[in-house]
Amino acid sequence: MRQAWGEPRVYYHDDVGKLCSMPAAWTTEAPADPFVIVAEGRSLFHIADLLRLAKLIRGMR
Repeated sequence: MRQAWGEPRVYYHDDVGKLCSMPAAWTTEAPADPFVIVAEGRSLFHIADLLRLAKLIRGMR
């Protein structure tokens, strides 16, 4: 895991050997999100993220 693009990222080689990366938060390599732990499976989304998504969708109309 390495810090890049403003966030920790995991690097791997794809099926053809190309070096790729993805946010560590998308993997089990990142520490567990305290919000997800406290929500105990009741909510997978942070309210701030849902509000940003709603604003983005409104802007696309």
